[in-house]
Amino acid sequence: MKTPKFIFVTGGVCSSLGKGIVAASTAAILKSAGLKVAVMKLDPYLNVDPGTMSPFQHGEVFVLEDGAETDLDLGHYERFIDTPLSNLCSVTTGRVYSEVLSEEREGKYLGGTIQVIPHITDKIKSKVELAAKKMGVDVLVAELGGTIGDIEGEPFLETIRQLKSKYGTDVLCQHVTLLPYLAGSNELKTKPTQISVRELRRMGISPDVIFCRADMRIPKKLLRKVSFFCDTEEEAVIPAETVDSIYEIPLRFQKSGLGDIVARKLGLGKLKFRLKEWEKGIERMKKAKEEIFIGLAGKYNELDDAYLSVIEAAKSAGFHLDKRVRIEWIDAEKIEDKDPEELALLERVHGVIVPGGFGNRGTEGKIQVAQYCREHGKPYLGLCLGSQIMAIEFARNVLGIQDATSEEFDEEKKSKNHVIHFIPGQRKIRKKGGTMRLGAYPALLTKGTKARKLYGEDKISERHRHRYEFHNKYRERFEKEGFLISGVSPDRSLVEIVEIKDHPFMIGSQFHPEFLSRPFRPHPLFRGFLEAILKQSKSKKA
Repeated sequence: MKTPKFIFVTGGVCSSLGKGIVAASTAAILKSAGLKVAVMKLDPYLNVDPGTMSPFQHGEVFVLEDGAETDLDLGHYERFIDTPLSNLCSVTTGRVYSEVLSEEREGKYLGGTIQVIPHITDKIKSKVELAAKKMGVDVLVAELGGTIGDIEGEPFLETIRQLKSKYGTDVLCQHVTLLPYLAGSNELKTKPTQISVRELRRMGISPDVIFCRADMRIPKKLLRKVSFFCDTEEEAVIPAETVDSIYEIPLRFQKSGLGDIVARKLGLGKLKFRLKEWEKGIERMKKAKEEIFIGLAGKYNELDDAYLSVIEAAKSAGFHLDKRVRIEWIDAEKIEDKDPEELALLERVHGVIVPGGFGNRGTEGKIQVAQYCREHGKPYLGLCLGSQIMAIEFARNVLGIQDATSEEFDEEKKSKNHVIHFIPGQRKIRKKGGTMRLGAYPALLTKGTKARKLYGEDKISERHRHRYEFHNKYRERFEKEGFLISGVSPDRSLVEIVEIKDHPFMIGSQFHPEFLSRPFRPHPLFRGFLEAILKQSKSKKA
């Protein structure tokens, strides 16, 4: 097997510059040339993984096929390269130290002194090399989280230096940096970029490619200035200007010659880049003018990143139908308090998505949202918790089970009717963090249902992240009243998809379909949701 090539993406000046988009765009360009590519995230924080981190701090948890709970950047990677990644593609300082210390306790190091160099850096290095080997890639793109100068990132930078020393020209370093705008002098400044690169070089790393971020057009003379002061080829200083859609970025970078630069520097030979799908997709996005208003009744409404994949999936389905999706945030707690403005918003939106989440805050408001959508024929898509909310609402207001709830919301056991209960067979290990159903699982779809029609196949595979399920003892009673079980696990013991009979569109999935949506290939459930909205809108106009 040929030695894989490595591309490392670092960031300077400040965080949130879009290193993940740069990494994903680079990988997408290389994949378009027929190369096998994967992307991994190196995160300097001490958490073992993002699974227990607050969405307010870190955004959504993106779940991979094998059940790995990862940073939301892995979602960007998968959407851009349309390749399923694995737990090998997510490495944190916490995970590295946990493994090294565990090995030390087991005597692996024969009583030696454990140090950052070589033990921690060797562990990081082995994980990068293992990911490239196991994924069988031609090129592995690795993004380093944080900013140059962060103390916790230094072991990763030292690892990159060591890999550069080991593999030579098979390693390429890309640096994303900010050109801040000063209104007083009406100009972009390059000095922070120079200092950032100087700091990177102090660590023994010279960037081969520099991406200059700015919210406006960058004059060529500034790119030349960065090239001169940072000792980087002029053609390898690439403008990364803010655009309307992140999916324009691979095309912008390729227009600047990124693919050819990377191919030359890594010795990949003459490559032919085929980005027609991206060009057609962006053209379609730009043509979409008519807006569809989607209500998102979530728990973490203050941060878009908490529902990033849901928002991207809805927008993708909209563009597929030549429409532009606009998200309206519905505060479930205000719905619970009968806030007139929030109730008016619920009435005004064209459809509602209730996404996943944990805990009981705002759940009564979400149940009222589900009731409104069911009674008024408003299209509703429930994801994980949103599906469970559907079941609780139906039990209370159609079946007359007034105390119906989820075991998750009833820690004091006041209710006798947990229509949603803890995953069967997991009670003996009921320790938070160790009881979740994670990753891809197959499901069988019921003939004659909306779900089966949307997917167009009998068997599907979707990604899960939950610890509560629909209680089977209520199945028959629900189905008799029009609450259809339209998808089940292969052994038929677990409910995967539910839908309301004779409703324009009210479907709930126990899994997270948003994780499999792609920019130019929307997920069937999101596509069906928006098609139902357009059909309803058309009939109202008629």
